[in-house]
Amino acid sequence: MNWHQWQEVAGLIGIFVFLTVVITVVVWQFGATIRAKGALAREQEYRRLAEKAVQAQEETERKLTELDGRLAELRKSVGTVERILKEVD
Repeated sequence: MNWHQWQEVAGLIGIFVFLTVVITVVVWQFGATIRAKGALAREQEYRRLAEKAVQAQEETERKLTELDGRLAELRKSVGTVERILKEVD
């Protein structure tokens, strides 16, 4: 083989290596993009779940406050009934 043929072989190897590197980088970046989208979707889902949990907790707190008010009224009524029963005795 003469010098010109070796240059062609070296050029072909260089082009092959270059294309391999470019394809590898493109595939790598594509995978990174997919992973980032997945992480973002998970984060949004966690945020949605956290907001739902906060709403449920606020609703529970509202109901407990309402029940506490009703319990206070019931205690007052029971106290009145006890007083009446003591007076009847």
